[in-house]
Amino acid sequence: MKTRANGRIAAAASTILIALAPPAGAQTAASPVALQTPAMAGWIESWGTAQPLGPVPPPPAFARPAPSRNAAPTPPSPIVPVPPTLADQTVRMIVRASVGGPQVRLVFRNAAGGPTVTLGAIHAALAQPDGGISTASDRVVTFGGRRSVTMFPGATIVSDPIPLAVAPLADVAVSIHLPAATPTNTVHPLGLNPAYIAAGDQTAATTLTAPQTVRSYFWLSGLSVPAAAADAGTIVAFGDSITDGYATTPGAHRAWPELLAARLQAEGGGRLGVVNMGISGNRILKMGAGESALQRFDSDVLARPGVRWVLLLEGINDINMSIIPGVPASEGVTAAQIIAGLDQLITRAHQHGIRIAGATILPTKGLPFYSAAGEAMRGAVNAWIRGSGRFDAVVDFDAAVRDPADPLRLRPSFDPGDHVHPNDAGNAAMARAIPPTLFR
Repeated sequence: MKTRANGRIAAAASTILIALAPPAGAQTAASPVALQTPAMAGWIESWGTAQPLGPVPPPPAFARPAPSRNAAPTPPSPIVPVPPTLADQTVRMIVRASVGGPQVRLVFRNAAGGPTVTLGAIHAALAQPDGGISTASDRVVTFGGRRSVTMFPGATIVSDPIPLAVAPLADVAVSIHLPAATPTNTVHPLGLNPAYIAAGDQTAATTLTAPQTVRSYFWLSGLSVPAAAADAGTIVAFGDSITDGYATTPGAHRAWPELLAARLQAEGGGRLGVVNMGISGNRILKMGAGESALQRFDSDVLARPGVRWVLLLEGINDINMSIIPGVPASEGVTAAQIIAGLDQLITRAHQHGIRIAGATILPTKGLPFYSAAGEAMRGAVNAWIRGSGRFDAVVDFDAAVRDPADPLRLRPSFDPGDHVHPNDAGNAAMARAIPPTLFR
């Protein structure tokens, strides 16, 4: 396989110029201060998440299958509702680094473009069970030397380097304090790892007092580490609820991107980070649960530091929204349009020297609205993924999880009962289906 020049990783240090900060008050997303720091191209993303614009709504009524007496029970949603507003509260989020480093940087986004968001204090530390932290590892996070930061609508902010050494696959606690009433308008709903909400400023607390437990990421978008070698980089798992880990066990790190990260570490590939950019309900072509893949490719792939590879698994929601009875015709697309969308994502990745692997779409027979027309669309898209030659590699997730006795269904041992989302065992099979030499 030919290697495309990345053009994104550089070892040289550079001066990043940010305009002169005001003498007092919170550091803003546009504040200017001159800092000598490694260029962001010298960093790689170790953890990251995609942030839909605004809260992800539940599926519309027409998309919810009617219960069947003979159907296997569908697992409950892993999404825990979050408060619509936070005021004088601390949120402590637990993220798992895929690759380690001697220091880290954090990225926050006010992606939804609502009111300004002020974080009065931010801390990072090595996580302990039940929302606790290792006190010795606790670090204050700053932005241009300031301990608080204001994010204007649509802004992305990057922290100063944080002197926190993180091992591969380590859990990091990121704590933020919201001093004023703030709508929770930029949230990744399906965090799977626990997050904790507690009263007042408890960002430095070793143990939180009376926390509420949820599973979401609030404004936090990424965690990066310095690139340890010239060939270090990031792999972006880009997809929908299957990539997001919807049917996997919360807190167990069983989604296929996390299993891939663990496998790379075990096989000596610790130079590569893996970040999960799945959004449950996401589509390639149209907005729904978050921006479409075509819309969010810039923020969720191209804007991430050190990206070398994308593993793309999208399309089943485009197909399903085209065949569900009662869905407005305007939501429908064709197989040719899905293929054209995939082709555009390939072109845009290659423009930036990023290689991209296409994953085949998984079977869904058993859904109440499953149809021959939808299956024909899936077959046409998968045939193009496998045979077009446009992708730098193909990962056959369809072959990895389908039932040998009925290839249009998930293997029964991989099906949690909804006939769409592979369970822990199914995600393990998907991770195993990624060729071990793919990223060498």
